[in-house]
Amino acid sequence: MRGIIESIYRHPVKGLTPEPMSAVELTAGAYFPGDRNYAIEVGPSGFDPEKPKHISKQRFTVLARFPALARVKTRLDDATGVFHVGDAHGFGVETRLDTAEGRTSLEKFLQAFLGADAPLKLRVLESPPGYRFMDHPQGYISVINLASVRVVAQAIDQPVDPLRFRANVYVDGLKPWVEDEWVAGSAVKLGGAQLSVFKPIVRCVATHVNLDTGERDIDMVDMLRQNFGRDTLGTYFSITAGGSVSVGDALEA
Repeated sequence: MRGIIESIYRHPVKGLTPEPMSAVELTAGAYFPGDRNYAIEVGPSGFDPEKPKHISKQRFTVLARFPALARVKTRLDDATGVFHVGDAHGFGVETRLDTAEGRTSLEKFLQAFLGADAPLKLRVLESPPGYRFMDHPQGYISVINLASVRVVAQAIDQPVDPLRFRANVYVDGLKPWVEDEWVAGSAVKLGGAQLSVFKPIVRCVATHVNLDTGERDIDMVDMLRQNFGRDTLGTYFSITAGGSVSVGDALEA
């Protein structure tokens, strides 16, 4: 089976805006580059950077817990290190994630944006070497089959933005739910890289959130269960051989 990469995204800060990429260089045994390098702790979370262990996403500022964050738009400028964050009303800051002062600025912005819903304490965390703030400890790279998203939209009779699923790679040209045929451990070629299937991605209430309004407008988990008898959409992979991956490249399984 063969599909074409329609888009590629990274999420520099867990729970905040996905950023489009035209190409990426994958490395064997590594995480997706630039993805979930930072997370904003609803503290104290118990995360120890000296002994990092996977902890629940509910201990961070994620859409599953703070849906209004979908209205915050962010962008990390790799050339300057500047992190741009703002909302549709022009309320925003330009800061940095690699300095204590910059992280404090982002914390204060989010406290003000969330207002009455803001937790008492927020703290920006940077991932230590060899660790990322993933939803699953082995979610090294995530892939969405756009044909599966389309049949979900048809079943519930309303548009579904694929970015609700916060994946790294979106592939078109496959048949719906073909990912169910991908057995754990089997090889998939993605552009110039080689991947190994890990597991289907179990969806949560983060997918209920409208990315424009910040409101929960689709009970996606319930819709998946009612219409398809499942609560998964998308696939986690590990990277077994590195290589360049670009929009327009093929996925071959």
